[in-house]
Amino acid sequence: METLTTRGRAIRVGATALGLAVLLAGTVWGSDDHFPFGPFRMYATSNPPDRPAPDTRVEGVDRTGSLIDLGQDATGIRRAEIEGQQSRYVAEPARLREVADAYAERHPDAPELAEVRIVIRWHGIADGRPTGRYTDETVVRWQAG
Repeated sequence: METLTTRGRAIRVGATALGLAVLLAGTVWGSDDHFPFGPFRMYATSNPPDRPAPDTRVEGVDRTGSLIDLGQDATGIRRAEIEGQQSRYVAEPARLREVADAYAERHPDAPELAEVRIVIRWHGIADGRPTGRYTDETVVRWQAG
């Protein structure tokens, strides 16, 4: 085994110090977008034991009136991407056309989508346990013109 030179040792110590400095800065001032050098807050919190738990989904209605699940398999768009941009979709519902276009690209022979919507299913929770009850809330809807 060869001995590490002084220069080699200095480079490794410097790289380690730089990595630790970036990690510390990301922890103090970063957000989820800076992961892995920022905190990943998604798993750092939980809902209170008696507050409903949200489950977001994207669904569409095609020209035949059939309800279509527009999850990742159907569109290639991950649910986390939809949830992360949800406020932008609410502010500008026409952006949901991107989801319809992604679905059409993957399913060229399927009937065209007439509507795309983001729906949150609020699962009832009591004493930290699911109640089996839920309510659906449509937070944004886009209809093809």
